[in-house]
Amino acid sequence: MKQNKWGTRFGFYLAAMGSAFGLGSLWRFPYIVAENGGGAFVLLYAALVFVVGIPLLIAELMLGKSTRRSVLKALLLMREGGPFTKPFPQNALLSFLYKSIPWAGRLSLFVNISVLSYYAVICGWVLFFLIHFLLSYMGVQSLDAFHSLSFLLSHGLLQALLAGLHILLVSFIVGKDVENGIEKWIGYIMPVFGVLLFVLIHKSLTVGDHMSALRFLFYPDFSKLKLSSLAQAIGHVFFALSLGFGTIVTFGSYLNDRTYVPLASVRVATLDSLISILAGLLVFPLVFSITKDILGPTLMFKTVPLFFSQIEGGVLLGIGFFLCMYLAALSASVGLFETVVANLRETYLEKRLHGVLFTGIGCFLLSWFPAFSSSYLKNWQWRGKGLLEVLDDILINWTLPLVALAISFIVFGRLSDEVKKKEFFKEPQKASRLLFKHWIFALKWIAPTIIIFALVLQLIDIL
Repeated sequence: MKQNKWGTRFGFYLAAMGSAFGLGSLWRFPYIVAENGGGAFVLLYAALVFVVGIPLLIAELMLGKSTRRSVLKALLLMREGGPFTKPFPQNALLSFLYKSIPWAGRLSLFVNISVLSYYAVICGWVLFFLIHFLLSYMGVQSLDAFHSLSFLLSHGLLQALLAGLHILLVSFIVGKDVENGIEKWIGYIMPVFGVLLFVLIHKSLTVGDHMSALRFLFYPDFSKLKLSSLAQAIGHVFFALSLGFGTIVTFGSYLNDRTYVPLASVRVATLDSLISILAGLLVFPLVFSITKDILGPTLMFKTVPLFFSQIEGGVLLGIGFFLCMYLAALSASVGLFETVVANLRETYLEKRLHGVLFTGIGCFLLSWFPAFSSSYLKNWQWRGKGLLEVLDDILINWTLPLVALAISFIVFGRLSDEVKKKEFFKEPQKASRLLFKHWIFALKWIAPTIIIFALVLQLIDIL
């Protein structure tokens, strides 16, 4: 099978940032912040990006780059041993754990395809409002922002069809090879997304309740944090940076030898944090212009369309807003989808087309469960949360941290010291050696301790 490579280093940055930004920043970040009290959670999230996110981002990129394989095959190679691995330890328990590591790859793909299935439904919501605003602008129908979401949520079949349309478009893009498919399309999408985002933020701060939004986002009130807030912040760090999905390992396998992994990781993580904050500046002034009480995954879809329907020129702004959202969602979906396809090609299916068909059909069938969660399956609830929220909670706040923890354990314990040092010491500077020591310490002690502590607090909160 031909080894895929990024055509340019810039193409990798666009793909990694596209995968990171997505709906994670524009849809999920605002409602998670709203549920956890605002500024204190934002501060906690930003700190965790640098303390936990960057070390694990470096680890996943390094695993992919050193093995030149996606996550499933890379972990199998770690178990089998090779020139880039350490000898197995004498300790029987550690040796057993290292030899059992392929389960982490399988679990990451399960999370990937499960998230893709409900992510496609949310993308369908974005498409619905984009089409609704377009038809209103063209005079085909009047804009009924108040009842639009209720209509959509009560029609599960419509949600499933819109999710299918999104999956079809993603399948078309991923059906090409990396350079002509992902890199080319995201190269078109991300600049347009960036321009739209800044235009809309300016408009949001101008016409929305910007004072309430700025106070909510940047004034930390730590009394509003919950026991589960740490785990939710970590879960969102992993979701936003695509850690634990196998996506970063796959992207790392496409890197050329000249790429300096630590610097690339810092750039991607820093830009992701910035975009998440910008997403809050875009959404919260609009939300607070309508209400301060709406929480949950529908936060943005209940408030933003209603706001645009009440201001002059709002229909055109609504088109720009939901186009911006969909471009972000599309770029992230492409990254997740490519991860599944790449792993299938390396382990089961050689042809890209077969991998695309298998992944697309699987995602579409699974998307029916979240699509019908607000209609036929609306009585399936746990602790007051619907099926969509429960799925999001289990996959993002529980499973992703466990997978990311397992991959960091493997990189620290199985990847040879020579390989790890090679990625840090490309430039013979004292700072590189200091950075390497800090990274090893964070990978061995800081990140695992924080993740385990967060999961324990979350469990106590449930009990």
